[in-house]
Amino acid sequence: MHAPRTLDDRAVRLFIVLAAVFCANAVLAEFIGVKIFALEDTLGIAPLEWNLFGQTGSLSFTAGTLLWPFVFVLTDTINEFFGKRGVRFISWLAVALIVYGFLFAFAAIALAPAGWWVEAAQAQGVPDYQKAFAAIFGQGMWTIAGSVVAFLAGQLIDVSVFHRIRNATGERWVWLRATGSTAISQLVDSFVVIYIAFVLGPQKWPTSLFLAVSTVNYAYKMLAAIALIPMLYLMRHAIRHYLGHEREHQLRAEAALD
Repeated sequence: MHAPRTLDDRAVRLFIVLAAVFCANAVLAEFIGVKIFALEDTLGIAPLEWNLFGQTGSLSFTAGTLLWPFVFVLTDTINEFFGKRGVRFISWLAVALIVYGFLFAFAAIALAPAGWWVEAAQAQGVPDYQKAFAAIFGQGMWTIAGSVVAFLAGQLIDVSVFHRIRNATGERWVWLRATGSTAISQLVDSFVVIYIAFVLGPQKWPTSLFLAVSTVNYAYKMLAAIALIPMLYLMRHAIRHYLGHEREHQLRAEAALD
C-alpha cells in the first residue's frame, strides 16, 4: 500500500487555496488602489458632507478597500487553523509578490510602446495609452512603501492580538478575536499607510487632512469587518466539514500552540 501523497492531504490543499486567495486579494488591492472613488456617487445618494478635524466633503476611498475586508477574513481563518506561522508565512509571501508585481509594472512602463498602440484607445477617450498605463501602474514609491509597511505591520499585529484573545477566551467567541484583532491591526494600517504615502511623501498633507482621511478609512474597514462576521463563521463551518472533525481538531490545537 502506497503512503498518501502530500497533495492528497486536505489540510495542505486548504492552506494552498487560502494562501493563493489571500495573496491574490492583497496584490490586486495594491494595484487597483490607485483609483479613488466617491462613496455617495457610487451609491446614488446625496453627498454626506462630513466634517472631521476641520475637513469637509464627500466620502472618498481607494478602490483597494473593496478587497481588504476579504483579506481580514482570510487572515482570521488562517490564524484559526494554521496559527501564527501560517499567517506570518503568507504575509511575507504577499509582500514579496506585491514588490515583485510593482517591479515588473515599472519594467513594463519602461518598455518602448508600439506607435499604433499609443493611439489605440483614442476612440474611448484615451489619447495616449502609454501615459495612461504609466499613470495607473506607476504608483509613487512613497505610496508603495507606505502600503507594504502598513500591510506587514498590520498583519503581524493582527496575528499577535488574535492569539492573545484566543489564549484568554479559549475556543469561545470567534467573533471577538477576529474583530478585536482587526480593530487594532487596522488602526495601525489605516494611519501608517496614509502617513507614509501622503504626509512624509511629496504631497505633504496637513495633519487635519491626514487624520480625517485615515479615520474615515478606518471606520469603513471596521464596519466591513463587522458585516463580514457571518462569512467568517460560514468559512469555519465549511472548513470543518471539508477536513473532518479529527483533522480540524488537530489543526486548531496546533494553531493554538504557536
